[in-house]
Amino acid sequence: MRGIKQSTRPDCSSRRLWLQQFSAMTFGAAYAASPLALAANGVVSVKANARRIVSIGGALTEIVYALQAQSELVAVDTTSSFPDAAQKLPNVGYARSLSIEGVLAMAPTMILATEDAGPPGVIRQLSASGIPVNIVAANHRFQGLLDRVNRIGDLTGRAANAKKLVQQLESEWQSVQTTLKNLKERRALFILSHSASQIMVAGKDTSAQAMMDYACITNAVDGFSGYKPLTPEAVIAAKPDIILVTDQGLNAVGGVDGILKLPGLSRTPAGQKKQVISFEAMYMLGFGPRLPSAVAALNTAVDKALTKVSSV
Repeated sequence: MRGIKQSTRPDCSSRRLWLQQFSAMTFGAAYAASPLALAANGVVSVKANARRIVSIGGALTEIVYALQAQSELVAVDTTSSFPDAAQKLPNVGYARSLSIEGVLAMAPTMILATEDAGPPGVIRQLSASGIPVNIVAANHRFQGLLDRVNRIGDLTGRAANAKKLVQQLESEWQSVQTTLKNLKERRALFILSHSASQIMVAGKDTSAQAMMDYACITNAVDGFSGYKPLTPEAVIAAKPDIILVTDQGLNAVGGVDGILKLPGLSRTPAGQKKQVISFEAMYMLGFGPRLPSAVAALNTAVDKALTKVSSV
């Protein structure tokens, strides 16, 4: 009876070893400085107590630093721009378009990722490799930030640091809340602008809406979730007092003048008075440890802009 030919493809139990060996052979230089060693017999071993974290998501990276766990970071994604030290780490690329080879080249023993990380096939491959892939829910609320701090604290062995950070954040949050009382209605339109060809505005269930809620700012548009293109007529009808945008979006369309050239905006109260406010994307929308500061800064910027206009 003829024997059955065995597949050379590793089964699920050995897939992690197979992927690590493949990555080690392809990206030997990265492994040479890592806590993983490729022995003469081809077996990949991990040195004791070595933790190598790849963080995919700017807010998650900020939390890692805030927990004093940055010594274990070996790579980040393109949204990890704060603190400045994070920009000096190896970069695995844009969170939504990762490559299996690029991530494995960093020899990670743990991956922290947001729900936006992808493509899904790459995330499945990383999980199948045996490397713990921890997807941390966004939940754009203050409590969601505290939950992320506690979870990353547990994952990195910094539970005590996480407890202290939570207490600090709660104190900062309470201080911010005292400045957000008895405010007049302020209407804003948040624009997601990657090009000058179309206006995408934030509706419900977005981080922009959550930030406006926390800063006691009324979204000038409603009735839809996520981001949606608006006609010039709809933009004019929204009558925003303020136009909100990220620094990156502002630069993409050529600054304030570029924003005001977008269809309909120049005919709004905000456009006529050039009331455009921008902040760095992760600071305003990341919901990381700087959230209390970001809410306070947004409130101050809007209040200052409207006060200046009313005094003219």
